[in-house]
Amino acid sequence: MTTSLRRAAALASAAVLLSGCGFRGAYSIDLPGGADTGDDPYSVQIQFTDVLDLVPQSGVRVADVPVGKVTDIQLGDDWTALVTVEVDGDVDLPANAVAMIQQTSLLGEKFVELAAPGGGEAPSGRLEDGSLITLDRTNRNVEVEEVLGALSLVLNGGGLAQLQTITAELGDALEGREDAVRNTLDQLDTFIGGLDDQRAEINRALDSVDALAATLAQGTGTLTTALDTIGPGLAVLEDQRGLLVSMLQSLAQLGDVGTRVINETGADTVANLQDLQPILSQLAAAGPDLAGSLDLLLTYPFPASSLTALQYRTDQRTGGYALFSNMTADLNLDLTELFCRYVVDQTTGALVLLDPAQVTDACGVPGSPGGGAGTTPTQGSGGGGSSGGFTLPTLPDLTALVPGTAGTGSTDGGLLGLPAVPGLTTGAGQ
Repeated sequence: MTTSLRRAAALASAAVLLSGCGFRGAYSIDLPGGADTGDDPYSVQIQFTDVLDLVPQSGVRVADVPVGKVTDIQLGDDWTALVTVEVDGDVDLPANAVAMIQQTSLLGEKFVELAAPGGGEAPSGRLEDGSLITLDRTNRNVEVEEVLGALSLVLNGGGLAQLQTITAELGDALEGREDAVRNTLDQLDTFIGGLDDQRAEINRALDSVDALAATLAQGTGTLTTALDTIGPGLAVLEDQRGLLVSMLQSLAQLGDVGTRVINETGADTVANLQDLQPILSQLAAAGPDLAGSLDLLLTYPFPASSLTALQYRTDQRTGGYALFSNMTADLNLDLTELFCRYVVDQTTGALVLLDPAQVTDACGVPGSPGGGAGTTPTQGSGGGGSSGGFTLPTLPDLTALVPGTAGTGSTDGGLLGLPAVPGLTTGAGQ
């Protein structure tokens, strides 16, 4: 073939290629050495905040193994990059897979790495055709340019020149104090260890403080009212501050005087207490007798057991009865009246108490016959040895024993065995 014919064939081939649909220059030409996507690949879209210098036809890897390629890169409406990748259909990835832009070497090409989720998150589902990996599951590697730029910032204006000065000054400060610094660090380690051991108590204290703060927050209204109410009281105290100060000064002076008096009279007070000790001892010894005498003190000269036989006076103010120390009592000394309930048993000669049914209504009345005259004890009454069917003699007339008496019931004579006293009767004692 001639040279002219070869040129014509090349131009025709170029025209056909340029006139074809979807021609994108070199990106449309399949280059050797690319990843094999198989007979049934699937497409996945990935969102990135920055794709760096990633270009179409870049590789897609899983565990550093080529499994696909980048087919398209577009800019989204929210200024995020949307990368479309084509992955071999035999590659099985979870639906929550993550994507990252990595670099083959320090100055190598960029590629997209797909991997299962990390951080303890369990894989779920399956990544299928048309799936989308969102921004929260994508990231990119640090660029060499960024590292060099940061290092340049540190070297040029980041204070690196002052680092030598700081190191020298720190060495001068620690020189000769190594043991003290080491001891301080040991104590700090012990202190931090103690705080770590008391974490539970510290947390409990913080919880208690939080509960207290919550309680105070609930009582904010009450506290506000108390603070508003205490204002007038503080104002009164402020107005009376001079008087309060004077009172405290007077109390201080009183304390000084009291201290001086106690110091000067201390010995005398001790001596007086020592002199009182025998008296108090005797008073304590007489305690039981003193308590017993109180029973007679209020009813003197009669014991409390005789109150039932005492004559009470009528209280003119209240209309009730009152008991006075100069009260009177009626003492019945007529034996014929006292012994009207008794008879003499002729068999045994003992006094027998009559049955209440055999006692007459006149028994005990002044002038009545004594000794149960005209009564006969029944079976089982009085003395147990007496029997019915006979009349017991009455007591003899005892008034004959009283000198100067004219007979029973006479009130002219004196008491039994005593001479007659004018104005004193045997029936009543004043």
